[in-house]
Amino acid sequence: MRTPAKEKPVSWLLLLFSLPATHKAERVAVWRKLKKSGAIQIKTSSYLLPDEPARYEYFQWLSKEIRDIGGDATLVRAREIEGLPNAKLVELFNKAREQEYSALRKTLRALSNRRGKTAETFAGELERLRKQFRNIRETDFFNSPRAQDVEMLLRKTEAGPRVKGALAKLDSRNYRAKTWLTRPRPEIDRVGSAWLICKFIDPKAKFVFASSASAKSSAVSFDMLDAEFSHYGDDCTFETLIKRFGIQDNAVHKIGEMIHDADLDDDKFQRSECIGIDRVLKGWAKQGMSDHEILTLGFSAFDGLYAFLRRL
Repeated sequence: MRTPAKEKPVSWLLLLFSLPATHKAERVAVWRKLKKSGAIQIKTSSYLLPDEPARYEYFQWLSKEIRDIGGDATLVRAREIEGLPNAKLVELFNKAREQEYSALRKTLRALSNRRGKTAETFAGELERLRKQFRNIRETDFFNSPRAQDVEMLLRKTEAGPRVKGALAKLDSRNYRAKTWLTRPRPEIDRVGSAWLICKFIDPKAKFVFASSASAKSSAVSFDMLDAEFSHYGDDCTFETLIKRFGIQDNAVHKIGEMIHDADLDDDKFQRSECIGIDRVLKGWAKQGMSDHEILTLGFSAFDGLYAFLRRL
């Protein structure tokens, strides 16, 4: 995975420690503190964090605590770790955060489906999950793409069910030759939406990528926080675009069902076809392909899927 230079830490903090085998309670306590800090384990009793002042201070404090309870601790600064290039280390951090975000996302979806609870109980559970999200965000050192997915779901859950049919139809002629903005490392909903935009809305669309919708105010943003087009109600962004622009095409609607199930993982339509495409897109990102390369290859995949569905 290619990591932008600005995301690469100048150096890493490596905590090496040992505790007597009889200190089981102390060992568990140290493990919990390491987990809370967002550190990743690279070998037995060897934990890593990006070299930042707050992280350095935390590891210093933890090293002292380990020594005070009869253990041994060494804190090392390193620019590189043999056998583990920086890109691989960043990937390990992102993978750890992605697992935490995915677990939180499932819990959020379960809560959203239990809105029949009293308002007080629902609000209390939602606040607990919001706090959990903030805690994960604090240790999301390399901005995992899953963060925005969960934050959009949090906002949707907080807002509650939307009134169906509240969105007005749009004329695609007002969206021609535009610059369209979405998040980097595009996956199934973003690639599918970009394909839909080019195919049915704006044949001359230009795509750019940024982490924030405000990064390019003149662009039409989609599938990101505060975007003009994103998830709405139970719909993924692809479905939102279909409805906003009144696209009447049976093959496109089938693709929308496939993308919905792959992106939202709720089995609403019992369509699994795009799950494989999504994994391929993620694999291309891990290989280091650029965002535009992923779009280009993804468009070819959707062209083939669309051609197949048109002949059914």
